[in-house]
Amino acid sequence: MSHSDFIRQLPRDHHSHDLQRNLLQRLRIDLSLLVLLLTLTGFGLLILYSASGESAAMVARQARYLLIGYVVMFAVAQVNIESLKRLAPVAYVGGIGLLLAVSFFGDGAKGAQRWLSIGGFRFQPSEVMKLVLPMTLAWYYSVRPLPPRFSAVLSGLVILMVPALLIARQPDLGTAIIIASSGIFVLFLAGMGWHIIAAGFALLGAAAWPIWEFLLHDYQRGRILTMLNPERDKLGAGWNIIQSQTAIGSGGMDGKGWLQGTQSHLDFLPESHTDFIVAVLAEEFGLRGVVALVLVYLLVILRGSWIAVHAKHSFGRLLAGSITLTFFVYVFVNMGMVSGLLPVVGVPLPLVSQGGTSLVTLMIGFGILMSIRADERFIHQ
Repeated sequence: MSHSDFIRQLPRDHHSHDLQRNLLQRLRIDLSLLVLLLTLTGFGLLILYSASGESAAMVARQARYLLIGYVVMFAVAQVNIESLKRLAPVAYVGGIGLLLAVSFFGDGAKGAQRWLSIGGFRFQPSEVMKLVLPMTLAWYYSVRPLPPRFSAVLSGLVILMVPALLIARQPDLGTAIIIASSGIFVLFLAGMGWHIIAAGFALLGAAAWPIWEFLLHDYQRGRILTMLNPERDKLGAGWNIIQSQTAIGSGGMDGKGWLQGTQSHLDFLPESHTDFIVAVLAEEFGLRGVVALVLVYLLVILRGSWIAVHAKHSFGRLLAGSITLTFFVYVFVNMGMVSGLLPVVGVPLPLVSQGGTSLVTLMIGFGILMSIRADERFIHQ
């Protein structure tokens, strides 16, 4: 191509780039976030194939959930953020109603009653509250002066505690912690005073013994004791942690290679396709693979934080910040419990572990982030 042909080509290429950008804007898609999510979910399918014992059926089922998740994410991204704001209080009341229905009509499994079956469709209402609670608190504080007064903080804590306690009674302590965290993040981002935060920690410390003695179930106390000393019950409660740490340590720097992990393929590692899938990753891809995964997670969190910071209204800022920080808690808790730094509470590795309802819930959250980003962009223009 001659120099003159190259110069003539420039406007055409620039015009094509503008068309692509305008198309993404019309579809309300955040390209950076979408690429990161595709990277995570694609890598997740690769790890799941190995962690599931090379089960093509499980990978296909996960791929179907991912397809549903992406479709729902794109659909939610088209919803104006003001519509979500109006929907928040109604969704909260409906979510509380579903949690109460679980107490009376829910399906039980493994000693827990967490599911509802409606028209042949089985789901966990607690998953809905992971988004509804921060959305409700963001709505509540967006129509009030910020930072919130003490009375507004107390009201927010009541809104937070009702679903958290209902979920803890199922019992599902891990999900209750996640949901409570999502609400606390909204309070923190709204400007809750440090003296209130310090008082909360002091109150939690003072209540530690009564919580341990009267509120925690025996298996929950066992999980905490096992975290402190897995060797106390090597063949029982400590088995998962010991095998997980063995898998992580045996991977070394470079790993044993894809499909070459022994802990999962020889069935030493329970729940290898769900809660402990990062141990499979560490064994087969080593420290390099884990660092690469953490880097992608970090980029997702940074992108979500950027969207929160640049949102034009307090509702969008509070909601985007809470969704992003809750996603961080997911990653932190899962990797902490798999490595033995936190008790095992049944929190899957987001977008990598096998799952249906939880995966779709996460994708709805990212759809909300894209909606907030799109509204900010259009307002700015």
